[in-house]
Amino acid sequence: MDTQSLQAFLAVADYGSFSLAGEQLHLTQPAVSKRIATLEDQVGSRLFDRIGRRVTLTEAGALLLPRARQILLMVDDSRRALSNLAGDVAGSLTLATSHHIGLHRLPPLLKAFTRDHPAADLDLRFLDSEQAYQGVLDGGLEMAVVTLAPVPDPQLTVVPVWIDRLRFVCGKDHPLAQHAARHERLSMSALAAHPAVLPGPLTFTRGIVLETFSREALNVKVGLSTNYLETLKMMASIGLGWSVLPESMIDDDLHVLPIDHRPIERPLGYLVHRNRTLSNATRAMMAKLDAARTDEARRWALPTPLA
Repeated sequence: MDTQSLQAFLAVADYGSFSLAGEQLHLTQPAVSKRIATLEDQVGSRLFDRIGRRVTLTEAGALLLPRARQILLMVDDSRRALSNLAGDVAGSLTLATSHHIGLHRLPPLLKAFTRDHPAADLDLRFLDSEQAYQGVLDGGLEMAVVTLAPVPDPQLTVVPVWIDRLRFVCGKDHPLAQHAARHERLSMSALAAHPAVLPGPLTFTRGIVLETFSREALNVKVGLSTNYLETLKMMASIGLGWSVLPESMIDDDLHVLPIDHRPIERPLGYLVHRNRTLSNATRAMMAKLDAARTDEARRWALPTPLA
């Protein structure tokens, strides 16, 4: 099996389409089809069923899929190990990050990295933290700088770099704003009586917020959701609900609610797979991030990884 055919097979399986796979690989659809046909000849089995516009894996294709990923990861690891021998910081670094971290935390580090290592090609991808986390676990991403999971996976090396303090906020016309204006302390139950605008249901941040309320036997009514904190800020500022936002994002359009509860904190940091051979470029980026770690992040104790 050649790696080009395996790459085409994975692309078709991931995108469910020969044309979309071609766009991803910068190939024509006939070229993708030819590579799949070559692979099917090599393995002696049909790998995809094509019914109308639907493309689905056959039983043989489903059996090959995890093995194809493993083969390509081993090839990539071998290439990285060999290129690392030269000691040069070069090649491609695939780094995923969330929009918030990419806009508010990473720019000075990315600037320093590209200045100090001009031979390295930075492939920066903006993803939800949860998608990036899974991408590192699956091997598709070499590194991620994201909101860290409440309990890390034991297959990952996870390092906190910053601690984000989240504050309860509302717009100036929200019913809760009068309490903020008078500096009256609010209970968590008083807050739970009003709808919230929060990140999506599968996000680490939403899980942290809901767990905070659940520890006091309270339920939160979530009216609207979005994974973009800038959009949450807008929705809270026009009175669609209270929210939680990093202190760095709060401005005069919002009231900070004086809640009888310590601020919610979430760790932001980087993660890499323990079993992956890291490129010199990745190690150089890790060094930049390690140097940027705050004292608060260095003291942060991550929970015991999931077994």
